[in-house]
This record gives sequence, C-alpha cells and structure tokens, in this order.
Amino acid sequence: MALVTCREVRESGYDRDLPVLADAVRRAGADTSVVCWDDPGVEWGGFDLAVIRSTWDYSWRAAEFLAWADRCGAATTLANPPQVVRWNADKRYLGDLAAAGVPVVETRYLAPGDPADLPADGEYVVKPTSGAGARYAARYTSEDHEGAVRHLERMHAEGLTAMVQPYVRSIDTAGERALQFFGGRFLHAIRKGAVLEPGTAYDDDKVPHPNLRTWEPSAAELAVAERALAAVPGAPELLYARVDLVDGDDGAPRVMELELVEPNLFLFLHEASVPVVAETVVKAAAR
Repeated sequence: MALVTCREVRESGYDRDLPVLADAVRRAGADTSVVCWDDPGVEWGGFDLAVIRSTWDYSWRAAEFLAWADRCGAATTLANPPQVVRWNADKRYLGDLAAAGVPVVETRYLAPGDPADLPADGEYVVKPTSGAGARYAARYTSEDHEGAVRHLERMHAEGLTAMVQPYVRSIDTAGERALQFFGGRFLHAIRKGAVLEPGTAYDDDKVPHPNLRTWEPSAAELAVAERALAAVPGAPELLYARVDLVDGDDGAPRVMELELVEPNLFLFLHEASVPVVAETVVKAAAR
C-alpha cells in the first residue's frame, strides 16, 4: 500500500500525521510505503491501494496532478477515485452542491476574460477555484476595490478562475468546523479560527488552521455534511472526506468547502481515531 505525499512535505515533516498513520497501518498488518505522487520511479501497479494524503502542492500543478491521478487510478485502486479527485480539485463543485439543494456559501465565479464584477459594498473574499492553504485568498471591502482588481488580474494572468464570496462574519466568532468522515462514517471534528485577517495581502503566507481545537458537531452540522456527501456526482465510494462548515447570517450551517482530495485529518488532535483510520485503510486494500 502507498500513502501518497509530496516532496516538500516529506522533506519538511509538515504532515505530522503521516508517520503516525504509516506506522499504524503497518501494525494493522499491511506493507506500507510513503511515496511522492510525482516520483517517476514509483510503479503504482505494484500497490494494492494508493491513498492520497498530503499532496499539498497539487493546486500549483493541477493539470499535472490530475493526469497523475488518472494514470495511478488505471494502475491500481486510488483513494479517492480519479473522477472524484478531478471534480473536487476545482471549487466550482460548490455550484453542483447548490444545484442539488445543499446549503453552501454564496459564490460567483470570474474566469480569465471576465470583467472585474466585484461587490460594491460589504466585505467579501476573492480566491482561486484551484487552491489550498488559503493560497491567493484575501478579504476586501469596497474601499479596497483597486487591490481586489489587481488580485483578479494576477490570478487571471496565471489562467486561474476566481471565486467571489461574501465574507462570512460568523467565522470571526464561531470559526470554521471541519467534520471528518472515514470509510463512510463520521470520524471526528475540529474547529479553527479565522484564516483571513483584514489587510493581509493575497500573496502573503497564511496560517491555514489557526487556533485548532476538537469539536463536537451539532445534529444540524452532521445533517448538512451528510447532504453534501450524498450530492457528490455518481455517488462514489469515498475512503475519506472532510466537510468544512460555517454559519450563515441565519445561524444555520453552510458548506464552505468539501475536501475529497488531500484533507488534513488532524489525527494529532484525535489520537483515538488513528487505529480506526488504519484498520479502514487496510480493509480497503484487501478488497
């Protein structure tokens, strides 16, 4: 079995869950290798299962990564499946969820060539449809219009489509909640604070998961998360999933993101989940 990461993460040790998970999977009875997705020397057909874990450079190399997912999925079982990876790698999937009746954060999309149709008032967020770790994300007000336009121009020059969302003010008080599912069942949840501080430039480094703590989701949060997962096209079998939620102005939970490619599992906050995840992975490899 392969646990798939990227070179930067493997060299830095930034994915603190990866060695713990690899050891747990080995103890659960599976031969396990930690490999980089872009390593040309890896024979993917030699693995019973390849589990995408911390390929956290993929959004910078989306086309290359998606081509790899197709090749890997043709050679072995890839979790999650290539068609899921392709759909979820572009955040325009929020439109599909909304069309299916899932409550999501209101989102508009501006592709290269589109005019800079930005809100005239209120606070809003601009970020790319292909991104991770708050890459190229920033929040603006109408007074920052010129800065937001420059932000759009930079993304469009790189061929990126922008998404524009109202800034969800509840994030400043209630934070974001991330509900983790593994093997089709709820596993655990975390809460994190606001990532985008006022005045932080889109190209500045940001802390993607500030003020982390464990979280016990409400029945309403679980229900919205399950609706989002049920709306994934084709109803595929998902080994793992993370549903990021925020509260709308009415106080009801809405989907901010649905992470089906390489979500951080936050096992270091939920040590009891480690053997559950390991056993589920081993069972998936044995199918």
